[in-house]
Amino acid sequence: MEKFTQEHEWIRLEGEVATIGITDHAQSELGDIVFVELPEVGTKVTAGGEMATVESFKAASSVYAPVTGEIVEINETLGDDPAQVNTEPMGAGWFVKIRLEDVSALDELMDEAAYLALVS
Repeated sequence: MEKFTQEHEWIRLEGEVATIGITDHAQSELGDIVFVELPEVGTKVTAGGEMATVESFKAASSVYAPVTGEIVEINETLGDDPAQVNTEPMGAGWFVKIRLEDVSALDELMDEAAYLALVS
């Protein structure tokens, strides 16, 4: 099950840990990603709070946590190959994995149909 935010992040829950990244729409708006700054494992994040930064030739943008929880893994391959965010934004270009404080927080986020309506 994937959910989406109005700030163009996606979240996919697997057990009690969720993988998070930016959507295909977001990466296409940013253009070629040249740098990704991720938080450290163990960092606590709050829903709506800044979690990461992406830089493209166009601009630097913040990535916001869609949920509250603790970072349990980061995608270290983005340091050497940030272009994965462009080529596979919903796959290999993921940013972080978070252990959710409250799984029911996902109910507040959009499903794919609502997100596609937002960006169309």
